[in-house]
Amino acid sequence: MEQSQIMATEFLNKRQEGRKPKKKQKSPKIPRGRSSILPSARLQTLPPEVLLKILSFLDASSLYSIGYVNKKLHELANNNALWYRLYIRECTKQKLKTKLGDEVADRLTIATIQEKPKGHWKRLLFKKMVGFNQSRWISQLKAVSPYTGLPKQTVHVLRSLGVTWELTVTNQDGHQRTFKHSHTFFSECSLNLTWIGLGALEYLGIKSMQLHSVVPLALDRGVASCRPAWRSLIFEVNMAKFNWRFFGSCVLVRARHCISFPGLVMGIWRDNDEVVFFKANLHLHKLVEKCLLGSISVPYSMPEHKPLFDDVDPEYGLHGYKVYIELHDMTKLIMSGQFSGLFCRREAVTKEFVVLQAISRDKRSQHTAFADKFSLKWRSEGLEGSVEHCCVMSVTVLDESQTPFWCVSSPVPIMLSKGVDSRDYDYRGESYVIRYHGSEGRISLDLVWMEELGQYFLVMFHIHLPVVKINRYFGRSY
Repeated sequence: MEQSQIMATEFLNKRQEGRKPKKKQKSPKIPRGRSSILPSARLQTLPPEVLLKILSFLDASSLYSIGYVNKKLHELANNNALWYRLYIRECTKQKLKTKLGDEVADRLTIATIQEKPKGHWKRLLFKKMVGFNQSRWISQLKAVSPYTGLPKQTVHVLRSLGVTWELTVTNQDGHQRTFKHSHTFFSECSLNLTWIGLGALEYLGIKSMQLHSVVPLALDRGVASCRPAWRSLIFEVNMAKFNWRFFGSCVLVRARHCISFPGLVMGIWRDNDEVVFFKANLHLHKLVEKCLLGSISVPYSMPEHKPLFDDVDPEYGLHGYKVYIELHDMTKLIMSGQFSGLFCRREAVTKEFVVLQAISRDKRSQHTAFADKFSLKWRSEGLEGSVEHCCVMSVTVLDESQTPFWCVSSPVPIMLSKGVDSRDYDYRGESYVIRYHGSEGRISLDLVWMEELGQYFLVMFHIHLPVVKINRYFGRSY
């Protein structure tokens, strides 16, 4: 027994002596001339001149996207020389369809290119790419509807360009939030936009608002979230400078619209100051140009108007005018009508306004009936309702050459008339009025609600045009 223990002990000792200590694993040797730095970090170690050379081989989409990687690449990717070369290539591709981009790019010196403000050539390139088919959409807008006096294909052009609409709200602390439109509705002469899902946005905490149209660029590559797009400022509202007017309410919501930009509507909860929705009403006149020819900070401005030559005796007054009107909510049309052959004789021109009478109380054959009631429907993420006795009114006034002279789209309240006109003895019902007062003109409508028929009768419709505007437009002195 003892002998077996001695033999086992000797076996274990020999086994321990035979074991060799494990060698530590050595890290793989890095070949001489190579670095252990990751490729993305290694890129940062390159000199700016080398990085600019690498970036010069990228197309517009890749160059725009790489600017989102970090601050250094964002600074280099906005180099004016890179974007100038891409801009020249785009110009020659559109005009000459040849490979002269590199030759033309060398015509300007580096100093001349770089002296432009940062991002100058980048903005020019995007603007050029947005208007790539400019001749096409201009030709599409030539066909004019004889009913509205506006281009027939405006809605088609906007949709084919993929235009979207962003509302940027700036709080008092400078924080900005951008909302994409939730709903659109096109009528014959206006576009109606709605934004909901605004979160905890308080009315009193808003400092300013900006509405931009967004036209995506036709690039083959690039992530959708960082794909370049052309933004044009439609309007900007400073809450401290512009007043808001109350024009309707319901059980849950109070509705206000901006006086300076009457097409902008804001809905506020009755029990607090949080915003439920924003609505914007844009007239279709020159809307395509406003989307494509403006910039992110400056809206499109109309070309300077030169007074038209009128060979008719000015003592004859205004003649041959036409008016198209729509009353609608944000989802459907309530009524529309066209009134042609409108005039105002010289002796009827007052010191302030020229009045065009589309519908007169005395001429009952002109009175128009419609059955739909007035309301402005709204909805939030969980609730919906309607503000009664109000609607959106869109009006287009065409001059004697059938050119748009005044265009407006604005929400209006329908108010109960204080007195009953003795001439309305044929209409035994409640009388209502619609009044719009703006810097470019005034609109007056009188209506009568016939309960037994379930219809409204439009018994008066007058357009008041400022004499100052007419004199400036036609070079007259009324």
